[in-house]
Amino acid sequence: MEVLTTAPGVQLYSANFPDGAISGPKGYAYLSHAGFCLETQAFPDSPNKPQFPSSILRPGETYRSTTIHRFGVTAKPRS
Repeated sequence: MEVLTTAPGVQLYSANFPDGAISGPKGYAYLSHAGFCLETQAFPDSPNKPQFPSSILRPGETYRSTTIHRFGVTAKPRS
């Protein structure tokens, strides 16, 4: 998997807290660490860190970001 983005950062959410109390399709229990999410975004606390790219959006401005999730398979060479 590749993630290509115009955003300056990526946040990883690792699903640390589900305890099985919530069910998905066919009764599948969502357990801790059963999934992850890659969220492309500005750097955390960027308005307070002058060394980070700005994340301030002024009235009338438009924010656009593009993120592409690319999936592929690499074949192992036969020996």
